[in-house]
Amino acid sequence: MSQDNILLACSDIFVRFGGVLALSGVSFEAGKNAITALIGPNGAGKTTLLNVITGMITQNKGGIEFKSKDISDMPAHIRSREGMVRTFQNLEVFAHMNVLENVMTGAYNRYQYSVLDSIFKTPGYFRQEKQCRQAALDKLKFVGLEKEWDHPALDLPYGRQRLLELARAICGEPELILLDEPAAGLNSRETRALGEVIASIRQDLGITVVLVEHDMELVMSISDEITVLNFGQVIAKGSPREIQNNPEVIEAYLGSEE
Repeated sequence: MSQDNILLACSDIFVRFGGVLALSGVSFEAGKNAITALIGPNGAGKTTLLNVITGMITQNKGGIEFKSKDISDMPAHIRSREGMVRTFQNLEVFAHMNVLENVMTGAYNRYQYSVLDSIFKTPGYFRQEKQCRQAALDKLKFVGLEKEWDHPALDLPYGRQRLLELARAICGEPELILLDEPAAGLNSRETRALGEVIASIRQDLGITVVLVEHDMELVMSISDEITVLNFGQVIAKGSPREIQNNPEVIEAYLGSEE
C-alpha cells in the first residue's frame, strides 16, 4: 500500500498491563476508503489496539499517525474532532432519549453553540439545531430507521439498536469509523443486513472502516484487507483469500494437529 493511500498507521505498538504484554510490536495500517478487518482469537489484543488508536489507552511504546499527522499523544476527544469515531462491543444507547435524539448526539463535533446561545435560544442555536436534526434524519434513512425516529431507543429490537449505533457514529461525518464486534448478538439475517450497511458506509459515504469481528462470513464478504492478531502479535496480513489459506491463521483458530 502506497503512503498516499494510508489513512491510519500504527507502528511497533507495545501495551503492557502489569506483567501481561497485551500488544507486542504491532504495526497496523488502514487504507483510505477501504474496509480493513482486524481478527484473531479471543484475547489476541484486538480491542486493546482499538483503544490505543482512539486514545482510550496509552501505548507504552510505538507511534500512531492519522491523516499523516502524529496523534500518539493526542487525547481521545481531540482524535474524535480530527475525524475518528468508534463503536463498542457492548451496545450503548441513551435510554432516556428517542431514536432521533440518540443520533443527534453523534454530531456534536459539527454543530456547536455557546451556553448563552442555548439559554437565550438565539437564531444561531435554532439554525444549528435544525441542521443537526436534518443530518440525523438523513443518517437514520441511510440505515433504514427513518420510520422509527420518534420511538424510545430502548424499544427497538436489539438488531435495530445496532443500526442506531451506526447511524449515530456516522452522523458526525467522520473520515474513519472503528467498529468493535458490531455483529455480536445478531442472527444471520441481521448480520447480512449489517454487512450491507457497512459496505454502503464505505461505498456511498466514503468513510474508511476498521472492523473487529468474530463472524468470519461477514469479515470475508466485505473486507478489502485483513490483519490477524494472536497473543498480541501480528501473524498475517493480506486479502480475504490469502488469509483463508494462511496455515498460521488456520492453526491460530483451529489448533495444530498432533
